Amino acid sequence: MGAYEEKKETCGTICLKYVLFTFNFLFWLAGGVVMAVGVWTLVEKSDYISLLSSKTYAASAYILVLAGAIVMVTGVLGCCATFKEQRRLLRVYFVLLLCIFLLEILAGVLAYIYYQQLNEELKQNLRETMIKKYEQKSYEDITRAVDKLQQEFKCCGSNSSADWAASIWIRSRESENRVVPDSCCKSPTEFCGRRDHPSNIYKVEGGCISKLEKFILDHLKIIGAVGVGIACVQIIGMVFTCCLYRSLKAEPY
Repeated sequence: MGAYEEKKETCGTICLKYVLFTFNFLFWLAGGVVMAVGVWTLVEKSDYISLLSSKTYAASAYILVLAGAIVMVTGVLGCCATFKEQRRLLRVYFVLLLCIFLLEILAGVLAYIYYQQLNEELKQNLRETMIKKYEQKSYEDITRAVDKLQQEFKCCGSNSSADWAASIWIRSRESENRVVPDSCCKSPTEFCGRRDHPSNIYKVEGGCISKLEKFILDHLKIIGAVGVGIACVQIIGMVFTCCLYRSLKAEPY
């Protein structure tokens, strides 16, 4: 009877090992996805981050990159701990899972908080950024971001093209009689910004604020969903890890 129970326990441990190994492999792949989302947000859309006064959006992306990197390392460690049946490694693995869990939840919470305050921030800061910093020395990143924003989202000005009338650059000699930047034009050419007729420039209801807000909100949903989703999956991994740890502890060395 004792031999049967020992065999049964061993079979249970073997099953747990293979389940946990499968989980770790999928977890490793998920880590790559998480890190890719964070890197893509920071690299591909980094210009737009410079238009935001708050660093919460960038912080959420950085947390995803960090969490994704740790997830990939943890996935490899989990596989080693599982097949070597070392309780010490399993403890380290569990602690790393817990840390990643907290990081993912933090990213999700930050994304949700910023989601609530984004509209107000854009209303307060985007217009001021455009009219005071566009084409000004030491603000080349802002100029590049505004031009990219207006061309990519086919918009002009923060609320409307009329906002550019208050621009420091537009009112200076350097604008060379432009009434809007050339990036407002539907077919950008040098000095095309001298004519602000709807046939020449983008006239979008809500201006660039509405476009940028929708873009960032969509990405915050992705960041939040990825963070919370992976965190929930990790709970399963932690449960399996505890089960395997207790199973190994019960077996003779």
